Amino acid sequence: MAENETAPYAAPAPARYRTAHLQQAKDEGRRFAMLTAYDFQMAQIFDAAGLETVLVGDSAANNMMGHATTLPITLDEMIVFAGSVVRGTRRAMVLCDLPFGSYELSAQQATESAIRLVKEAGVHAVKMEGGERYAEHVRMMTDAGVPVMAHIGFTPQSENVLGGYRVQGRGSDAAESMIREATVLQDAGAFAVLMEMVPSDIARRVDEALRVPTVGIGAGGATTGQVLVWQDMLGLREGRMPRFVKQYADLRTEVSQAVTAYRRDVLEGSFPAPEHGFES
Repeated sequence: MAENETAPYAAPAPARYRTAHLQQAKDEGRRFAMLTAYDFQMAQIFDAAGLETVLVGDSAANNMMGHATTLPITLDEMIVFAGSVVRGTRRAMVLCDLPFGSYELSAQQATESAIRLVKEAGVHAVKMEGGERYAEHVRMMTDAGVPVMAHIGFTPQSENVLGGYRVQGRGSDAAESMIREATVLQDAGAFAVLMEMVPSDIARRVDEALRVPTVGIGAGGATTGQVLVWQDMLGLREGRMPRFVKQYADLRTEVSQAVTAYRRDVLEGSFPAPEHGFES
C-alpha cells in the first residue's frame, strides 16, 4: 500500500480527532479505539500508534497511585495526570474523567470542574458517570463549551451503592430502562455514551437506539468504540483480569526479567562496561 493511501475501512486521519470525527465513524458504520493513559510517554506511544481517543481515567487512582478504588483521587490530581497526557498527544482526542466528588452536588459544580480540566489540563472533553438524573449537568457543561461523554451501566464510583463489581442491565425491563437513560443523556447534549459491564444484547439495543456513538468496556462488540485500561491490555497489572480484557502483551514478565538481568549485571560487575563510561 502506498504511503498516502488510506485503507478502505478507515477514514483519513484528521489533524486532531474531535467529537465530529467520532460521530462520523458512527454514521458510516466504522469504529474507533480508546485506551486509558496517565502519563506523557505512554500518551506519545498511543498517539503514534494511531489511537483515535485517549481517556485519562480516574482508574489512575488504582493503577498509578495504589488505591484500592477510584474514589480517593481528586480533581487536582486528575488535572496533573491529564495535562501530562495532553502534552504527549498530537492527534488523539483526550478525554478526562470527572472524579468522585467533583460533580455530584450540582450542575454548577460539574461545570466548574469540567472547565478546570479544559483550561488547566487542556483536555478536549470530559467523561461523567451516572444516569439520567445528571442530564442537567450534561446540559450545563455542554452549554459552557465542554463536550461530555456519559457513562452508564456499571459505574465504579458508585460501587458501594451497586454492591460491588456487578454486571448491570439484567432483568426483564433492563433494555428499555437503559435505552431511556442513554437517550435522556444524549438529548441533554452528551456526544457519546460509554457502557460498562452491560450484557452484549442490551448494549446492542442501546447503540441502535442512539444517534450518537457508543463506547463499550465489557459491553460486547456492537458499540462504535472500545476502551480498555492500558495496564490490563498490555499485561502490566498482576492478579485476576476482568472477563472482558484481552491481553496483547505480557509487560510485567518482560519488565521483571529486564530488571533481574540489570541487577545481576550490577552485582557481577559486568555493568557498566567500558563502553558505558567516559575517558579523561
